[in-house]
Amino acid sequence: MQLYNTLSAKEREQLIEEAGKERLTISFYKYAHIKNTQIFRNHLFIHWNELDVLGRIYIAHEGINAQLSVPAESFGVFKAHLDSISFLENVRLNIAIEQDNKSFLKLKVKVRDKIVADGLNDETFDVTDKGIHVDATRFNKLIEDPDTVLVDMRNHYESEIGHFKNAITPDVDTFRDSLDIIEADLADNKEDKKLVMYCTGGIRCEKASAYYKHKGFKNVYQLEGGIIEYTRQVKAEQLENKFMGKNFVFDHRRSERISNDVIANCHQCGKPCDTHVNCANEACHLLFIQCADCAEVMNDCCSDSCKEINALPFEEQKRLRKGKHASNKIFKKGRSEVLKFKK
Repeated sequence: MQLYNTLSAKEREQLIEEAGKERLTISFYKYAHIKNTQIFRNHLFIHWNELDVLGRIYIAHEGINAQLSVPAESFGVFKAHLDSISFLENVRLNIAIEQDNKSFLKLKVKVRDKIVADGLNDETFDVTDKGIHVDATRFNKLIEDPDTVLVDMRNHYESEIGHFKNAITPDVDTFRDSLDIIEADLADNKEDKKLVMYCTGGIRCEKASAYYKHKGFKNVYQLEGGIIEYTRQVKAEQLENKFMGKNFVFDHRRSERISNDVIANCHQCGKPCDTHVNCANEACHLLFIQCADCAEVMNDCCSDSCKEINALPFEEQKRLRKGKHASNKIFKKGRSEVLKFKK
């Protein structure tokens, strides 16, 4: 029984192009008690692989976190399968604002300790005692209240290209890093201020709201469905959009345009730009912001040294990488001394 990918990303990309059929990029999450995570993981892989679902799905005893791409013609069958799973029946699906048939090129269903790496000991507080969920209309009213503190629960490279007006955007690399920083900064306002949080799709705020209530915050709110659902409601209900710039997403698209504001700058020349790229040197793979002019001059690389390596024959590049473990931990996101104009 096949429980893993058999095609490379390039082979899958070619098949998608040849098929010429529309695909939908979707994300969802659900906190639930899953006893046998491996069996559940295999169950999802078998069913979704048959439907040509692609994406990145994390399974843990605490629930599921999924970002995926499904053929539009198979969406009904996919939704029916979700509804057949008791805790996923009618789960909110965040449909991408900007569709791309190649947002995902493999199906990866992985068992993890947590569906979000929050570094918290869930046994020390009630994770079900969450903050108040608010829709786009109420969110817009709340953030205009002078007694509201609006906090972006995402990482620095996400908020750099887009965030809500007047939001606190912690300069952090991980979700866990932001929790203590925010608590310390707002220590004197636990009772008199409204703490309003948002993230991409809502999953980080789900845990953070319970954590902050445990820490003594009296008025905790979270944007239901995150930036993705907010944008959908703004368009559907013709509300005022208070988000500036792009929404960073964790697939091959890297971002979705929410407003025409460009609030970031090229990390190499300083010109207004909000396009994230990965350094073309596979041994580096640094995520950074690069304008079209710098991409041409630097051959899609982050530095002169990477440009030199990228110009070498492919086999020579492989030889230089040999023996070096390229874990995700070395692929720094927007942090490097070579980025002269990183704010």
